[in-house]
Amino acid sequence: MQKKIYGLIGWPLEHSFSPQYFTEKFKQLNLSGHSYKLFPLNNILQFPELIMRRSDLQGLNVTIPYKEDIINYLDEMDREAAVVGAVNCVRFRQTKGDLLLKGYNTDIYGFEKSLQDKLDLSKVKHAIILGNGGAAKAAKYVLDKNKIQYHIVSRSIQDDENNIITYNQLSDEYIGIIDLLINATPVGMWPKTDEAPAINYAALSSKCLCYDMVYNPEETLYLQRCKEVGCDTQNGVDMLKHQADKSWEIWNL
Repeated sequence: MQKKIYGLIGWPLEHSFSPQYFTEKFKQLNLSGHSYKLFPLNNILQFPELIMRRSDLQGLNVTIPYKEDIINYLDEMDREAAVVGAVNCVRFRQTKGDLLLKGYNTDIYGFEKSLQDKLDLSKVKHAIILGNGGAAKAAKYVLDKNKIQYHIVSRSIQDDENNIITYNQLSDEYIGIIDLLINATPVGMWPKTDEAPAINYAALSSKCLCYDMVYNPEETLYLQRCKEVGCDTQNGVDMLKHQADKSWEIWNL
């Protein structure tokens, strides 16, 4: 059987979910020649060297902090990835002896699918996205698609989007009316598990679903604080599973 290597680039990559998930998938599919590896890059400039060194690569996932930087190294982009300006899945394809890299954003699919598993998006009227990086772009795309009003809360405002506010500008009144609160920052992710986004959790309504794109640990301090005020919570594990399955589908197009 032909050996096929897939993997993940980012920094750091300790305790990544993906190798175990894909190793189990390959076992279930009886693909003994397939493997999934971690490729930690402390600088995206190391990417071309990785591609040259690992000619057996068939596809890659991309995580923090390179979901936007990776775009400079791609030959093509899927429409959704181009719209959001962030890529977390790269398909490798040989055409007439040349390697072509195409970028996709499976975070969009994974996020929307995991939300649909939890609630009826047609009933969500107001939301807040904490953060304005690559993960937040997928969340914004899904909320726009489902016509959900939202504000982005960022540490600083660096562009002209009129729905971005800072943490200092986030009022208790607005926190109190939202149906969905999304943490799209890495705050609280291992190993800094004693951190949480700086908002007034007491102002949340118990009808609000509090979603964390972080999956390690499974229950972050953010989710703990949301639970304490009676909110339903969801971590990033299901999103990750859905986006991983979508990546596998893309690699096998």
